[in-house]
Amino acid sequence: MHSLGKMVLVKLLFLFLIIISTGCSNSGEQTNSQSNKADQPAQTTGEQLQKPDISFPVYFVKFTGDEAYLIREIHTVPHTKQVAEAAIEQLIKDKRSILPPGTELLGVTIEKGLATVNFSKEVLNNPNVGSDGELLGIKSIVNTLTDLPNIEKVAFQVEGRSDGRAQDWWGHVGLYEQPFTKDYSMVYEPAIWVTHPTPQQVCSVPLMVKGSARVFEGQVKARLLDSSGKILAENQATATAVAPKRGDFEMSIKFTPPSAGEGVLEVYQVNPADGTPGDKVSIPLQWP
Repeated sequence: MHSLGKMVLVKLLFLFLIIISTGCSNSGEQTNSQSNKADQPAQTTGEQLQKPDISFPVYFVKFTGDEAYLIREIHTVPHTKQVAEAAIEQLIKDKRSILPPGTELLGVTIEKGLATVNFSKEVLNNPNVGSDGELLGIKSIVNTLTDLPNIEKVAFQVEGRSDGRAQDWWGHVGLYEQPFTKDYSMVYEPAIWVTHPTPQQVCSVPLMVKGSARVFEGQVKARLLDSSGKILAENQATATAVAPKRGDFEMSIKFTPPSAGEGVLEVYQVNPADGTPGDKVSIPLQWP
């Protein structure tokens, strides 16, 4: 009996060791699993995947009692890879658009800098805006597209064709000389716009300032302010044309960036009557 008791005791001890060993093994596997999960990156939420909105210029025809001309506006839309299509859709749906009711965009193809815009047949309906309005309507589409970085020229199609009735377009002004290129000569508003830098851009030193102006004697001034409104530096340039014509301008501003905070670039013309800043454009910037 004594020998039997020893055998039972040995078996029990062996069983106990197996249980402990298994438990340790499972515990180790669990720990490793948790460690692996901790090493894996957290899953990206929908908000983290959301891309920023896109902004671009859109040109509209404006009619006054005496004349018609183009105005330039910045429009912002949700992020999309089809930027050219989004820009034309802004023209179509805006209440100021001279594109005939029912006009639909069938597509935009871009190849080697040429954008071909395909409209539905409704675009050929007479918009009743006269020859000047018709010409500006074409320029509004062309300027809107050629302000995008990958487009230099624009051609028009109607239901996939550019011959026959499509060539006559609205009657007074046809499509016989397409493709069309950018033309700012009839863009009267705003008097000044800035193409570089863009809002919230990190400043380079010196800061390069570029844009377009339709101002008195072509004189454009720019100044860089810190977050308290203190002027850090300023400069001026003469546009390539003077009002009533429109010209390009370019200048650089040398400055010492503050250690913290944000800045503002102000670009303007000096009012010839009282010397105050006029047609001022303000662009928020980040310090390098």
